[in-house]
Amino acid sequence: MNEIASFIIAKYNYWIYIVLMMIGLYAMIVKNNLVKKIIGMNIFQTAIILFYVSIGTKRGATIPIIYHGHGDGSHAVHATDYINPLPHVLMLTAIVVSVATLGVALAIALKVYRRYNTLEEDEIFTQIRRK
Repeated sequence: MNEIASFIIAKYNYWIYIVLMMIGLYAMIVKNNLVKKIIGMNIFQTAIILFYVSIGTKRGATIPIIYHGHGDGSHAVHATDYINPLPHVLMLTAIVVSVATLGVALAIALKVYRRYNTLEEDEIFTQIRRK
């Protein structure tokens, strides 16, 4: 039992991402309100971004900027001493896409509300079937 608890505590960040992803997935699947579904999608996206940022880090590493010149070669550069910036850069792009997706989805929800006077899926489908 002690081994399981230490495993869970050692990997706490992964458990947080899983919980956030499940909250987002639950909101997208179960909730009938369109705004709640959109917020669930945003929580899901945020969990994935946090996951990728966390796996892109390395303990004891530094940013990949070389402060010294090449000179006499006494300052050898080892790739293992540096953090890979690619996951972080890609997640900056993902954040921009996430914000844009959220804005477009909320704008569409606003149009749906103006047309059907509700954001509940069941009521919208009922109104569509009547026509």
